[in-house]
This record gives sequence, C-alpha cells and structure tokens, in this order.
Amino acid sequence: MKKNLKKIAALAMVAIVVFAACKKNQETLTPEPQETVKNADKVLQHIKNLGFPESSIVDNGNEYIVEEDIIFPKNMSIPASAAAPKTEQYYTGSIVNSTNKLNIRVFVDPSMTSMSSEINSAIAQWNGVSGSTLRFNIVTTAPYDILIKDENLGSGVCGQGQFPSGGSAGALIKINKSYIAGNSFAQRARTICHEFGHCISFRHTNWAAQGESTATNVPGVTGTDSQSLMNGGQCGSGATVLSQKDKDATAVLY
Repeated sequence: MKKNLKKIAALAMVAIVVFAACKKNQETLTPEPQETVKNADKVLQHIKNLGFPESSIVDNGNEYIVEEDIIFPKNMSIPASAAAPKTEQYYTGSIVNSTNKLNIRVFVDPSMTSMSSEINSAIAQWNGVSGSTLRFNIVTTAPYDILIKDENLGSGVCGQGQFPSGGSAGALIKINKSYIAGNSFAQRARTICHEFGHCISFRHTNWAAQGESTATNVPGVTGTDSQSLMNGGQCGSGATVLSQKDKDATAVLY
C-alpha cells in the first residue's frame, strides 16, 4: 500500500511539472506585433483608397496581391500623397523622387539570368523615352533598388511588381518564368517591361475595365489607350512596345 502511495505521489509530481511546462510554453507564445497588424490595416485601406475593388485584393501572408500582378507589402510606408482618393495613362500619385529616378539600380537574381536579354530589352524601352530623365541600370552587387526574381505565381499570372514608396522605386518584381517561357521574346520582354512600369508608379491604363473605381490621371495624358503596354489582364497577348501615351506620361512624371 505504501509503495502504491509513493507511486501515486510521484506521478502527481510529474503531472504538475508537465502542466507547468505546458502553461509556460503557452504563455511565451508571442502574437503578431500589434504595430504590424495596424500597418497591414492601413495598407489595406490605402489599396481601397486607390480605387481597387475589394474583390481583387488577395491576402498573401506578408503582402497583399491586387489584380494578380501588383504587390503591396504589409509593412510598406503609406505615401503622404495617399490621404484621399482622386478621380480623374494613370499612376498612384506617388513617384520615384528626383534623385533616385536618375539611377534606379536593378539586381537580377540568378533565377532570372536566363532572361537577361528580355530584361535588357524592357529597360531599354523605359530608358529610351524622349524627354524623360528616368534611368534603370543593372547592378551585380548590393545596394540595389529593385530585385527581379523568378517565382511560381500559378497559372494565368505572368508577373508581379510593387509600386514606389518613400521616393524609391517599387522594390520587387516577380516573374513567372516557366509560365511565360513559351511566349515570344517580345511578349516575355513585355511582361517584364509592364512590371517595371508598376515599380515607377504606373497603374493599369484600362483600370476602369478592370473594375477599379478610381485612378489618378497623369496631367495632360487622359483617356483610354488600347495600345498601352500598361493595360492589365493581357498576359502574353498585350502591346509589346510603349505606346505614345505611355511615353508622354513617362515624360510628364519623370
């Protein structure tokens, strides 16, 4: 009987230790910082203020994806010019500043070196716009402003890009390399050129047809443009060169 009592007492002590350990582990679990949650909420509201329909916004972990190809990091700084939506080619209202626009450094991840020719072609289009001082340059080491890398984005999505923030170009371009591999050279370069356009603030020119409620008009360059390289929803089939309006809008902003 004494033996049994000792055994029960020993088991009870083990149970208490295990319970205490479990409780301690539960107490040390740290929830996501409140500041991060609050900023994500602000970013979500910013996206809505830009006129994107809620149905086009996808929560993708550390970022929101809009209309399949525009990236909004949840920790991004909200541009000061984004206090209120504006109705009126089209852009976000926030551009690369006068210093950074002269040398936007692009780092090509090793996963994308097989498409270096397409990347160079895309860059040449933006750098060749008459009346613009905007310049993209390839760099092989840090620091850089834009990282372009391969990522599996699923069927139907050719690429994704970020908008500018804090006077700097959008920091990331993702290209669905295997998905666009079967497209023509011109269409592969077009995808990359389109995403670079997002990195310097350009919205989809056909924003209204995409279901967006509002967009900020580039001063003096109004209306729709079926030839715009910045039209959305044309993965593998859109214009392969910047239209005259695309160029005019670039010259106005940069």
